[in-house]
Amino acid sequence: MFVDPMISDLGLSRSAVSTAYLVGTLTGAVAMPWAGRALDRFGVRRVLAVIGLVFGAALCAMAAVSSIVGLTIGFVAIRMAGQGALGLAATTVVALWFERRRGTALGLVSAIGAAAISSAPLLLETLIADWGWRRVWFAEGVVVLVVVLPVAWFALRDRPADLGQRPDGTVRDIGSPPHIAWGVTRAVALRTPFFWVVTGGISACGLFGTAVNFHQVSLLTERGLTATAAAANFLPQTAASLVATLVMGLLVDRVDSRVLMTASMAALLGALLLGTAIAPGLSAVLFGLLLGAGSGGMRTLEAATFPRYFGTLHLGGIRGTVTAINVGATAFGPLMFALLHDLTGSYTPALLASLPLPLVLGVAALFVRPPAVRPIEPAPMEAAAKQL
Repeated sequence: MFVDPMISDLGLSRSAVSTAYLVGTLTGAVAMPWAGRALDRFGVRRVLAVIGLVFGAALCAMAAVSSIVGLTIGFVAIRMAGQGALGLAATTVVALWFERRRGTALGLVSAIGAAAISSAPLLLETLIADWGWRRVWFAEGVVVLVVVLPVAWFALRDRPADLGQRPDGTVRDIGSPPHIAWGVTRAVALRTPFFWVVTGGISACGLFGTAVNFHQVSLLTERGLTATAAAANFLPQTAASLVATLVMGLLVDRVDSRVLMTASMAALLGALLLGTAIAPGLSAVLFGLLLGAGSGGMRTLEAATFPRYFGTLHLGGIRGTVTAINVGATAFGPLMFALLHDLTGSYTPALLASLPLPLVLGVAALFVRPPAVRPIEPAPMEAAAKQL
């Protein structure tokens, strides 16, 4: 919503703004492993407060940009603190506070977040038309500062033990042993094939999902849809993403994660393949449903499975690496599709070139062996029943 007004007022080309966005995305991605390790070392409460402060200040500063240099710096801060570190911290704190219903909790958080993201463009379009883009940037920064900082400092605690609780909200009985967080180090996690298969899956969704969304109107109008219908295709994508997020959250606690990942990759593969032959009508709706389902389900799967297999002691560092790779992948997808389109005059070669990755990852997911899982500590009442 900000791009066209900023291009017009700042006198910049679309390619210059796109390059600034690319640099901002890649630089922000590099910072994610450090943000993840900070969560492990200093706790979610303090780190989230710092992230909110940086994010809010960056949004306010965007109101004053006047050159490509300032715009690039602003994109770096926004991509690093906003889409990267803020989302990482939010899902990590949920993983720390839940065990038995972790997938369900993460599914709810992801679904609410996706709904908010989907509704933001409509609100921003109205505000920018009434206030201008500079005032809206500043207003966004103020909202973040007013909301995130109090929530981080007053409403959050780093771990359940800080309140004398165990994960899932159970209260520790007097005399019972405290809940002890466990987890492998990031170096150990990175040596497991399971880590790379799941990371590859979520990065494939980020890579190709962002590429398609970035060029969606152009891609679909080439297939015979009107510009309005092409833009409206975001609606089935959003609906499918919300449903897939909630369903994946419920299933991930009960179904083999390898099967669920294969299903997500199959949805992404189906969307990319259908994109080569899409036409107005049902196929366009199905395209949106598959694309949204694949991306939404994969995000919840990653957030829920890594705490299960790698523990929570070093979860921030592990997921920080995942976020860095995923955010970095989103920077290259739009550029890849644009270059192939410029060379061939069609998006079909880019879509066909995208097919092998989700296919390989979907097959690999069925055969990769997950790490051994540490048994979930029984709740106090369950432990007492076993003793009796």
